[in-house]
Amino acid sequence: MNSMNDQALALNQLHARLSNCRLCLAAGYEIFPRAIFSGGSSARIMTIGQAPGITEKDAGRPFNAGSGSRLFIWLAEADIEEDWFRATQYMSSVTKCYPGRLNSGSGDRVPSRKEQEMCRPYLDDEITIINPALIIPIGRLAINLFYAKGLALNQIIGTEKQVAGRWIVPLPHPSGASRWHQDEANRALIRKANNLIKDHKQRIFLQTKTPAIMNQD
Repeated sequence: MNSMNDQALALNQLHARLSNCRLCLAAGYEIFPRAIFSGGSSARIMTIGQAPGITEKDAGRPFNAGSGSRLFIWLAEADIEEDWFRATQYMSSVTKCYPGRLNSGSGDRVPSRKEQEMCRPYLDDEITIINPALIIPIGRLAINLFYAKGLALNQIIGTEKQVAGRWIVPLPHPSGASRWHQDEANRALIRKANNLIKDHKQRIFLQTKTPAIMNQD
C-alpha cells in the first residue's frame, strides 16, 4: 500500500465485498450472513478463528460468548487486554459467516472444504492489506493454514514459526466443549504459547504496557 489512507480504503472496500458476499449461498450451502470480523487497517496483531458461532452472528463480533471469555483469559497472560485488543487489533476467521447447526443439533457445523476455498481469497486479502506482524490462528482449521495437517495439537501449541515474514503463534480453540485445554499438560503448552505472544507483543509495540485505545479505521 502506498499510504495509510490507501490501506484503510482498501480494507473498507474489502469489508464491503465481504458484507455483500453470497458465494456460499449461491453454491447451495445453508449459511447465515452477515460476515463477522472486526478491526482496522492499523492492526499489528491478527487472530484467525474457524467460523462465527450463533452468538457471534447475533452480536456481530468474533469470539463473543464463552469461547471469547476463555480466549481473553488466556491472552491476559500475554499482557493483552480484551477491550484494547478488540478496539485496536484485527479479528477474522477461515470462513466469515455462521455455518449453522449440525443436523443432529448437537453443535455448529464445521465449514466444508469448498466453503473454506471460496472464502480463502478474502482472508488472503485481509492478511495482505493489514500486513500483521503476528498472526494467532485459533483452532484446527486456522492452524492448518500454517502447519502440517498431520501434526497433533500438542506438537503445535507452544511453538512459533515465520511465514512470509510474519510470526505465527497458534492457540487451541477455546470452546467449552473441547477437552483438550482441560488437561493440565496441555494448559502448560497454552501458557508457553502465551509467553511467546507476550514477547512478540512487546517487540511489536516496543513497550511493556498496553497502548492506549485508539479509534478504529
